[in-house]
Amino acid sequence: MNTIEEIAKVLKTLKSAVIFTHMRPDGDTLGSALGLGRALSVLGVRIEIVNEAPIPERYSFLEGVKNIGTLPSFDAEAFILVDVSAENRLGELQEFYRRRARRKVTFNIDHHTSNLRFCRYNYVVECASNCQNIYELIRALGVPVDRPIAEALLTGLITDSGAFTHGDVDRETFLTAAACMEAGADIGRIAYEAHRKKTKARADLYAETVSKVRYFLGGRLAVAIVRQDMLDRHGVGQDATEGIVDFALDIDTVKVSICIMEVRKGQYKVSFRSRETNVNEIARVFGGGGHVLASGCMLFGEEEEVLDRLTFTVSQYLET
Repeated sequence: MNTIEEIAKVLKTLKSAVIFTHMRPDGDTLGSALGLGRALSVLGVRIEIVNEAPIPERYSFLEGVKNIGTLPSFDAEAFILVDVSAENRLGELQEFYRRRARRKVTFNIDHHTSNLRFCRYNYVVECASNCQNIYELIRALGVPVDRPIAEALLTGLITDSGAFTHGDVDRETFLTAAACMEAGADIGRIAYEAHRKKTKARADLYAETVSKVRYFLGGRLAVAIVRQDMLDRHGVGQDATEGIVDFALDIDTVKVSICIMEVRKGQYKVSFRSRETNVNEIARVFGGGGHVLASGCMLFGEEEEVLDRLTFTVSQYLET
């Protein structure tokens, strides 16, 4: 793995770069991209940020988010991937990236334990939010953290740490948040806009889903299922399911919480959360990954079959 100083030194030589964010973008990948993008722009690097799909409305308060495109508009010198653990996390942009990456200088700045270190330059340090890594990189670049950078980074810190409640939050997380606040980021506003704010439709979906949570393995496993017809009925997109998987972890018997979201018939996005069980290992059984206490994967089949496979696998990792 490269050092943050090595990566900063190479970034300073660039004239242009495209920053890639992961599919179904969250506050951490967007905050990482917007913060780093602004810092590189200050250094005179031509920057463009891309994602496979339109950005969820709740992040519209961030400066620069409306300029994020779905494909690069120019032939950049470098590709920078932020909060992206593997190429398939780029979604529809995966093939675009693969076809062109060999002719580019590629960088990977991430915090997932499952990261494949697939770029020329890789900086992967596990922490509560990838925005912690981006903050260190911006410092190494010698760029002052202004208010837009601070707001972008604090958004990632808040959303990926569960508002500073997850087990991987440490001293550095709070020090980074404090530095962002000192630079002008409004923590109350960001926490509301990016973490707590819900439309009525999203709240209705949340209420319906958590009212039907199913329990297995003596109450140690909780599973929430979101079907496509539920999204259609409430008039919301797949991004409206964010946070549902965290609900059951507040139940005293639950060791592992799972949210199964129907992407299309026979295809399901599965999210895992836990307070103590290594769900990254569980997700890896199905070709997924992420963090020790927060991971995900994609599964195919009939709903009950998928549920049976998940229940059996979780049972192998829970202490008896």
